Amino acid sequence: MSDKEYGQTPTNLDSVAQRPASPPSSSTIDHEDVENSPTPTKEADVPPNGGYGWVCIACCFWINACTWGINSTYGVFLAYYLSHNYFPHTSYLAYAFVGGLSISMAMLVAPAATFAARYGTKFVLHVGIFLETLSLIGVSFAHKNWQLILAQGLCFGWGMGFLFVGSVGVPPQWFTTKRSIANAIAAAGSGCGGLIWSLSTQAMIDNLGLPWAFRILGILSGTINLICANVIKDRNKQVGARHKAFDWSLLRRPEFWLVQAWSWFSMFGYVILLFSLASYARAIGLSAGQGATVSAIFNLGQMLGRPFIGLASDRWGRINLAAFFSALCGVFCFIFWIPSELTSSPMGLLTFFAIVGGALAGTFWTTIAPLGAEVVGLRDLPSALSWTWLIMVLPVTCAEPIALELRRNNVVNFIYLYAQIFSGGAYIAGSLCLWVLRGWKIGEIEEAGRLKANEEKRREQAGIYNNAEANHKNREEAKNELTREVSAASARKQGWRPRDLLRRMLTPKIV
Repeated sequence: MSDKEYGQTPTNLDSVAQRPASPPSSSTIDHEDVENSPTPTKEADVPPNGGYGWVCIACCFWINACTWGINSTYGVFLAYYLSHNYFPHTSYLAYAFVGGLSISMAMLVAPAATFAARYGTKFVLHVGIFLETLSLIGVSFAHKNWQLILAQGLCFGWGMGFLFVGSVGVPPQWFTTKRSIANAIAAAGSGCGGLIWSLSTQAMIDNLGLPWAFRILGILSGTINLICANVIKDRNKQVGARHKAFDWSLLRRPEFWLVQAWSWFSMFGYVILLFSLASYARAIGLSAGQGATVSAIFNLGQMLGRPFIGLASDRWGRINLAAFFSALCGVFCFIFWIPSELTSSPMGLLTFFAIVGGALAGTFWTTIAPLGAEVVGLRDLPSALSWTWLIMVLPVTCAEPIALELRRNNVVNFIYLYAQIFSGGAYIAGSLCLWVLRGWKIGEIEEAGRLKANEEKRREQAGIYNNAEANHKNREEAKNELTREVSAASARKQGWRPRDLLRRMLTPKIV
């Protein structure tokens, strides 16, 4: 087969150099050696893989604890709203939308936060701190349902979105071989925060009342986030990050859409688990206190499981483990969650599922940043994540209302059966999308290796390594940068050859 058919780089580099210069590719091949070079004549950036990066991970941990952790306590507030009729003439379905609305707003505001990141990570984080603190203080004075929607739904979601977008891209910039475990430790903060705030919020409501519970949450979270925002440091300049809210070229890449399909299905399953476990416990005859305990244990599972998922991903492959753990979470919904109400001790089996399911349910949040870097590269990761958050708006908004609508009325057992099947099936569907992505990634790696070998051979024949003239060397480096761009695009394209895709999906390989 000819070089043209394989997408081979032209051997006459002078013809390549005459083409209009374009930005470096978002190739996933050899990120640290190719993509992270700000200019062709500079040495490639090498992340420290530790050092101050661990301080940044601690900051991201507590930012997640004070954003997603607080959001996961919505079930505690929901129980209080319903039992005390705090907002008259508000339906259960409307309350369910408020919980999902805060997450969807965080996703919807992501493009604006990504665009604002060009003014600095600290700027984005401070905007988020202001909005989140304002929302928690503001909802403490709310007495009408539209005020609840505005404060706890919209404003809190906007603040959470700015804080999340401002911090989520920092861990991958500091690490290479430890990228997944670092990101997983940061993501574990949401589980830790959910555990802490779930228990403390209920105590504050019981002893101080709902308004002061919100005010204390606002003061504490605002203080913690402010400290973290001023300690954290990004490496945007070193990696040449491009904070482009919408990179439309990403939408032309099938591998990118497979990542979006995985995120779509994962969010349907995740939000249903996050918000339905407590109400499910009440539906099978457990007390309100036991339901709150199950919800707290679910968050404990997230805190304990995410570092393990990250560590395993660094060892066995980020795409491999994301697909495996997503499928496993779906299977556990069928074999542990559904039968829990039939056992003699439903609280025991439900507790087991909460901690194990909690560890697996947040696989998306643990792996999305490092997996995204594998697919689009570090430079285009902010834009890719921006698209991801936007596409996730619909599932995170509608997941819990769908679960409530799927409840079976006028039955004694298996009230949540259809919602449980929907949640488990969503996780399995997401894992299948990643399995196809895995086949593409292996093909891209194989093609990149072939192109690299051909390029090395050509360079040796041309005597580039033995040329002592500096100007000539710089000219060759500029042409080689364009060559790498053409080669990366070719490698991505060849990864989709249908005749090899199924074989590569079944090939045992760490990716």
